[in-house]
Amino acid sequence: MPSLKDLKNRIKSVKSTQKITKAMKMVAAAKLRRAREQAEAARPYAEAMNNVLQALARSVATREDIPKLLGGTGKSNTQLIVVATSDRGLCGGFNSSIVRAVRRKVRELQSQGINVKLLCIGRKGYEQLQHEFKPIIVGRSELNKKKLSHKDAEAISQELINRFNAGEFDVAHVVYNHFKSAISQVVTFHQLIPIALPEVQQSHGETINYEFEPDESEILDDLLPRNLSAQIYGSLLENAASEQGARMTAMDNATRNAGEMIKGLSLKYNRTRQAAITKELIEIISGAEAV
Repeated sequence: MPSLKDLKNRIKSVKSTQKITKAMKMVAAAKLRRAREQAEAARPYAEAMNNVLQALARSVATREDIPKLLGGTGKSNTQLIVVATSDRGLCGGFNSSIVRAVRRKVRELQSQGINVKLLCIGRKGYEQLQHEFKPIIVGRSELNKKKLSHKDAEAISQELINRFNAGEFDVAHVVYNHFKSAISQVVTFHQLIPIALPEVQQSHGETINYEFEPDESEILDDLLPRNLSAQIYGSLLENAASEQGARMTAMDNATRNAGEMIKGLSLKYNRTRQAAITKELIEIISGAEAV
């Protein structure tokens, strides 16, 4: 049975931990607000670019000189998965949910005879996957240490384009957590190369026709890399918001659990102290009666 001093030290230790988790919750809440605003601001731009790409894709669908980023290589023997996780822990099941989804996806593709490569963005995903799946292309782990910018997405996009042009893979996906709310993040796979366009949207049985100047092919040569970087940037923003939401929720749960633990330890401390006092009184009374 722990002594009064041990219980007092444990209560003090849990209170110190509670202060830390409460502070981390407040920091995560502030970061979540900024990350959510960034993610929501990027969505209309990506949607508008997809609409233009739909029209361009319809215009060049019958041509033979379709850009490889749009038409692909015609095969899917080697696939690359860009795994977006965080560099830090203490965010609940944020990283583990992505890693589990990647494991299922890799095993599914390997069972079909497809060679799989991984590009890890974030230290936690790399640490959990490096010993299980190879080859793993070491990704960037410094993105979460600073404010995420579009230049970071452009660098990743250019690396993917260079590897794709070098024939290192045929299809590329990115996996990340799509932000729904602070307590809900959905693991999402999104195809990057060849660029997956949504279904053609129709209104009253009609489609919107665009006129392009200069030629559609020239526009695609410039627009496709921009769209790829925009898709990566949007995915990283969604992931950043999801990370802060998961961390805020995890720290809130930890703070409440610490409070319940403090109550339990305080009750045990008081009962132990009361039992010790009662025992001393009984000994005093017994000694007095013996005299």
